[in-house]
Amino acid sequence: MNPPCIRTEHLSRRALMKGALGTAAGGVVMNWGGLTASRAIAEEARKQKKHCILLWMNGGASQFETFDMKPGRPTGGPFRPTDSNVPGIKVCELMPQMAKQMDKVAVIRSMHTSEIDHPGGIYLMHTGYRPSANVRFPEMGAVVAKYQGTEGGELPDFVKVSSNGDAGGGFLGPKYQPFGIGSEGTLPPFSTSSMEPAKEAKRHDLRSFVEDKFATETRSELAKMHREAYEAARRLQKGRDAFKIDAEWAKSKELYGDSEFGKRCLLARKLVESGVAFVEVGQSSYDSHADNFQWHRGLVPPMEHAWAGLLADLKERGLLENTLVVWTGEIGRTPQINNRAGRDHYVRCWSTALAGCGIKGGQLYGSSDENGVDVKENPVTEGDFFATIYKALGIDPKIENYAGLRPIPLAQFGSKVVKALLG
Repeated sequence: MNPPCIRTEHLSRRALMKGALGTAAGGVVMNWGGLTASRAIAEEARKQKKHCILLWMNGGASQFETFDMKPGRPTGGPFRPTDSNVPGIKVCELMPQMAKQMDKVAVIRSMHTSEIDHPGGIYLMHTGYRPSANVRFPEMGAVVAKYQGTEGGELPDFVKVSSNGDAGGGFLGPKYQPFGIGSEGTLPPFSTSSMEPAKEAKRHDLRSFVEDKFATETRSELAKMHREAYEAARRLQKGRDAFKIDAEWAKSKELYGDSEFGKRCLLARKLVESGVAFVEVGQSSYDSHADNFQWHRGLVPPMEHAWAGLLADLKERGLLENTLVVWTGEIGRTPQINNRAGRDHYVRCWSTALAGCGIKGGQLYGSSDENGVDVKENPVTEGDFFATIYKALGIDPKIENYAGLRPIPLAQFGSKVVKALLG
């Protein structure tokens, strides 16, 4: 017969509840472990007041039609490379404005990732983790909101403008869910109160009285989260002007390019200038299985003009040194050109780019082989990519949060910071 287990081998009631609640809710509403240390780390990170703008190329922009051209090779395509303002660095001829900004940009031409289709790739390149049935990982924006956001601010800490990804706050909880707005940058209806201010204030006072009474008698995490969401929506009433860009757009559309993506990038600049920690801006339709070159001829010019304008604007306003600009999609495109003049999904070797916030610009990191089939040197995994992003933002990528009882680092175990990218 087995001897009775000692006291330390028993699951405590608290540990049992943590595990049960975390499992039952998919880890979405609980982040129990190490809360005191996590808060202290977050407070220290916030003192640096860093921001991030993610330019999301939904569908997967082609590396061959942007930063890793192969002129003269069978995989090269019809577009020609053009010189940039950094000797030795060439970009696609579709990117004349970005060619003038390459001294600010570090291009990674050796991405080697693990999810080849869109749903998995979108999840991977938003969270740094592959989809899991047991854990809902938080998006990069949720992590940055936690560690660089402003507690009790008028504006959301994580804003998505016409973009993708649905992991949201993951196991960090609803507090770090993104605030989503449409392609035109307009605020959702709930952001405006339909009541007269005096009437709304009276209702708020009554509601607060009832909730305070409830909170003293009942400890409910869900009720606390509901109240936080309500308070955030109420504070937003005072910060709505940060989303208005019409007056600035008339003066800025030449810099950003007269396009919808240009407007979104201007809004992103205005939001980080107003204190928002993380803004994601999306451009869609890069999934070019057919007519790849026509699609890129239409998509790349407005995108690169807006991106270049954003970098120039951030630099002029003194914001670039504390704002990281990330350019990526979920996948790259195949070296082979198919029988429909298209490029299919590819993750063995593709390109992303970083700028600002201590990134050492004017460099190409890693390389592909002569046809762009495989990484030739310095492969960068999704974990390495996220670890480098967090490091640039002053966040330790090894920090662990808990999904139930499971400790999970911000970047995957074994990930490394690409130190050559940091100044």
